[in-house]
Amino acid sequence: MPPFEKHVDILESNQTAISILAITCPDVSIQKLKLAMQYGAVWLTPSEQSAQNKTQRIRRAKKTLKEGDKLHLYFNETILFSPITPAELISDEGQYSVWNKPSGMFSQGTKWGDHNSIARWVELFGLEKNKLEKRATFLVHRLDRATSGLIIVSHSKNATRLLTHLFESRQVEKKYQAFVKGEFPQSLVLKEITEQIDGKNALSIILSSSYNTQSQQSSLLVQIKTGRKHQIRKHLAGLGFPVAEDRLYGQSSCNNLSDLKLQSCYLEFTCPLTHSKKNYSLS
Repeated sequence: MPPFEKHVDILESNQTAISILAITCPDVSIQKLKLAMQYGAVWLTPSEQSAQNKTQRIRRAKKTLKEGDKLHLYFNETILFSPITPAELISDEGQYSVWNKPSGMFSQGTKWGDHNSIARWVELFGLEKNKLEKRATFLVHRLDRATSGLIIVSHSKNATRLLTHLFESRQVEKKYQAFVKGEFPQSLVLKEITEQIDGKNALSIILSSSYNTQSQQSSLLVQIKTGRKHQIRKHLAGLGFPVAEDRLYGQSSCNNLSDLKLQSCYLEFTCPLTHSKKNYSLS
């Protein structure tokens, strides 16, 4: 079944979301429609909109609708029902947890669903998979979809606020491992890369470089002081050494996102909840 959208004006109050979807989409089973709701592919625009009452996802099949509401379905079987590579639990800290996000997993959901985003995946599958207590999950910071590695999700609104502030105020030390083709010049190691990204200041530092003659690639340890979109990928491409298998800023021999050779490998900060020093790393 090809992807499709449905946008339905609700003409009569006291109908349930699932009943409207079933009538609107007779070729889709009730089970799949309920999963689409659980996975974040159904949205509701309320009849009376305000800053607190705006278009948002609805997940409850028996949600009662009002006259004047508008129901939106974004149905893509490939997105909704394709297997998801699981994230790996690195540490459970109670009010937050640290995960190794696989390449290809989103940081945030899209209109087509959010079950394949890290925070929602942890809530739906990750906690149970690791035999952890069921908790709400919230996104603290982001990684590009194609980038793998360390990412933090929080489990309370207070932890979200405090941890998000750490990232926004640049109090988190972040390091990445990147592989590039060719021998990276030692003259560029420990030099600041300050090329602006999208008109905003950005700062990256290559901490170390080692060249493998067999693979003809250099392994770089990169520290970023800012968090611009695609910052490392753009900075390295600007130096003439794009990240290996980068389809956007370099050359790639395949179309698989998971082949991008970029990983968030180190996070260090003072926990705002316990005031203790925390660091997490991937070998």
